[in-house]
Amino acid sequence: MATSTPTAGRAPRRKTTASSRGPLVVRRRRSPRGGRSATLTVLTALMLVYTLLPLVWLVINATKTQEGLLGSFGLWFDGDFALFDNIGTTFTYKDGIFVRWLLNTLLYVVVGAGGATLLATLAGYGLAKFDFPGKKAVFAVVIGAVAVPGTALAVPTFLMFAKMGLTDTPWAIIIPSLVSPFGLYLMWTFATDAVPKEILESARVDGSGEFRTFFRISLPLLAPGLVTVLLFNVVATWNNYFLPLIMLKDPDWYPLTVGLKEWNQQALTAGGEAVFNLVITGSLLTIVPLIAAFLLLQRYWQSGLAAGSVKE
Repeated sequence: MATSTPTAGRAPRRKTTASSRGPLVVRRRRSPRGGRSATLTVLTALMLVYTLLPLVWLVINATKTQEGLLGSFGLWFDGDFALFDNIGTTFTYKDGIFVRWLLNTLLYVVVGAGGATLLATLAGYGLAKFDFPGKKAVFAVVIGAVAVPGTALAVPTFLMFAKMGLTDTPWAIIIPSLVSPFGLYLMWTFATDAVPKEILESARVDGSGEFRTFFRISLPLLAPGLVTVLLFNVVATWNNYFLPLIMLKDPDWYPLTVGLKEWNQQALTAGGEAVFNLVITGSLLTIVPLIAAFLLLQRYWQSGLAAGSVKE
């Protein structure tokens, strides 16, 4: 009986298994990403233009005189470069009231936003690292407070402060600014993971008190969250408009937001002087401290400061 033999010059086939060929690798054909990248690029460019266009308009128009502002194209320079003249006039107009408004705003930010950040850090750390009866109820109250907009509380706050005789005083702006439910919630969630329990237990075993442990060990670990909350509070207090508008009548206590609005409305009053160039220049000067704050504090936005501090 004839038997089949392998073809000459060709090795016999062997049955291969996954173990003989090594691990099975499934390769997927990569889909072209050209369309997706182009879409993302276009969307990013649109968002960049949307974000920077008002700033560019502000910078360009701050270089114009009152006549050039009304008689030239908004997104291009005028013949006369009057930026430095506008800045000088802004600081000296009406006996330098702009400087007073700037100092008022700095007062509200340092005391109000700084105090709100400190209180939010202490409260968030305590709620994250200590157990006590009613903790869930406190959490529900904080979440509810975050959901309530500040403008909804402005009128009740005004009525309460009017009964206390605190309206038309700096305390009418500082005291409400000390309460930051969102900052408290943010520090609560951040402190839960940023400060390992093992570090606190080791400090307590070594005899460190709770205050010393907080300021010497926990606070450096909370620095990124603290700076984030501080920037949120600084921006909210710096741009606060509605609360000072209803609380303050004396222009000497106005912040920059209400003061510039008063300058802007001068042209609508009988015999009022139109100073739109000063309003635009003052608005440009108003955002400079915020930009500086972001640039100076961004180096503190670091994550993973506690990584490697606990040996498992």
